[in-house]
Amino acid sequence: MFSSNRITKLLKIQYPVIQGAMAWVADADLAASVSNAGGLGIIAAGNMPAEMLENELLKIRTLTDKPFGLNIMLLSPTRDDAMKLAVKHRVPVVTTGAGLPGKVIDHLKPHGIVVIPVIASVTHAERVKKQGGDAVIAEGMEAGGHIGEITTMALAAQVSRAVDIPVVAAGGIADGRGVLAAFALGAEGVQIGTRFVCSAESNVHPNYKQKIIDASDRTTVVTGYTLGHPVRAVKNKFTKAFAEMEDRHASADELEKFGAGRLRAAVVDGDVEWGSVMSGQIAGMVNKIQTSREIIEELMGEAYALSKTISGKFD
Repeated sequence: MFSSNRITKLLKIQYPVIQGAMAWVADADLAASVSNAGGLGIIAAGNMPAEMLENELLKIRTLTDKPFGLNIMLLSPTRDDAMKLAVKHRVPVVTTGAGLPGKVIDHLKPHGIVVIPVIASVTHAERVKKQGGDAVIAEGMEAGGHIGEITTMALAAQVSRAVDIPVVAAGGIADGRGVLAAFALGAEGVQIGTRFVCSAESNVHPNYKQKIIDASDRTTVVTGYTLGHPVRAVKNKFTKAFAEMEDRHASADELEKFGAGRLRAAVVDGDVEWGSVMSGQIAGMVNKIQTSREIIEELMGEAYALSKTISGKFD
């Protein structure tokens, strides 16, 4: 059920677990650790300059011989560079976000690259299917970072009914119960971000990890609705100030300027008060640092055991 399905076969991985593509977080070290543990590690291109991204793609080849992926943010000014590097370095899998992936699918699939867009609606999923996407990642608003409007439970169920390509559920998944729930909704894999932020192999600043470990179920907040691209992050001085600016109808330019560089400040510099500590709503469930292998094996073990328990209740 959890180790042999269309997602594991498509991606050539042991477990149907994809590590979320988090800018400044998802580097070669983290991605390789997830791939070596049987999942699919992802390097987040974000707005990385071409030279820096190429270094990450070269590095991961020295850390793993397992499949890995590259996430291309479609609104990024470096998007085209990332696509060229994906072809040059024979990246096995590309995920996309923040935009329409038609151009990426057309460009990369002839090179044998598996393309899996992140989607936030049934309409988007149906379009991806028509464009030739190999699968979709249905990401609900419980996720950290940039989010849509539909919850994972509602989105994954409807997308799974609407398209016949494999569906990966994302947003609000941190343990075996979440994995099992995703499969019950029709998904064949899960994407997990926040929990991997706190993996031993993650190069995130210790302050960032501790902020998540100290979190509760109501720790995150969403800002950026007025900009048209809402973001979920841990409440702090930055999110409070940003929300206050939105309440007084600050211009988009003011808001963009105020938010520029805040994610890097948190991830790299450890400024968890005035930086953007992006995290999913499941932050309250993350309470320890583990290796990526421990995380994946715990997720799969819990899901398998629980599936047997639940099955017995229906006998």
